[in-house]
Amino acid sequence: MASDDVLERTVSVGGLRLFVRERGEGHPLLLFNGIGGNADMWGTAGDMLACCSRTISIDSPGTGRSDTSMFPLPMQSLSRFVLAVLDELGYERVDVMGFSFGGALAQQVAFDAPARVRRLALVSTGCGWGSRLGSLSAMAAIATPVRYFSTEWYALTNRLLGESDDASDFTLGRFTHPPTPLGYAYQMWALATWSSRRWLHRLQAPTLVVSGGRDRLVPVENAIQLARLLPQSRLHILPAAAHMLMYYQGGVAPLLLADFFSSDTLEGSRAWRDGVDLDGIEVREVA
Repeated sequence: MASDDVLERTVSVGGLRLFVRERGEGHPLLLFNGIGGNADMWGTAGDMLACCSRTISIDSPGTGRSDTSMFPLPMQSLSRFVLAVLDELGYERVDVMGFSFGGALAQQVAFDAPARVRRLALVSTGCGWGSRLGSLSAMAAIATPVRYFSTEWYALTNRLLGESDDASDFTLGRFTHPPTPLGYAYQMWALATWSSRRWLHRLQAPTLVVSGGRDRLVPVENAIQLARLLPQSRLHILPAAAHMLMYYQGGVAPLLLADFFSSDTLEGSRAWRDGVDLDGIEVREVA
């Protein structure tokens, strides 16, 4: 069981009030959710990660209980906001995990402040421009924030993402603290104008890359691309999983992440040892 020691606060950065939740004990672990997501949505995955880490969940501008910015913020600006929050909280060096949209922000933070990131995990994500696009139906499913306002639409669009009806660990936080339409649009813009491909090879943090083999939004080729370009990485492909694998009931992904972040050394992490090292293996690049 995770520690019940939960600390919630609002941190003012750059004229915006950002909601932050800290939970658990251990090395600090920064969690970035998918587009429109908030701190209340981590559910079972959050419980598992807080068993071995001091998790830090930040609602991005325009999501959850954070303010919406007046203007769209590029990924670089979002990264600066995150680093300023860490300064306010007193954390010098952290682990970072990013899911989907949050994976892009995680990459940007690791690039902007390499000395402050011990380990990195990228889940159901890609490098932005230069990555393999998802299916048209899957991209259409997330084009608007309606998924955060209608349970019926959420179920329908999950099928377009490749999910089965009973896959996701349903959390009320998705609907009690939805993103603002403007905040959601700003996140879409930030992702659409961003790419890490030209500098991925410079990220030095050991990185665990996790992807679902049935992901229609961020196809598995993107995880292979990330693992290929990152200088120190291990890859896990979960064949039966789709995009929302972080939220599965009894899912494997949170177990891999908990092991990776809690191990004292990389060699002591089974998730790291059992992951695929693509260094030296010929893999066709994503066109």
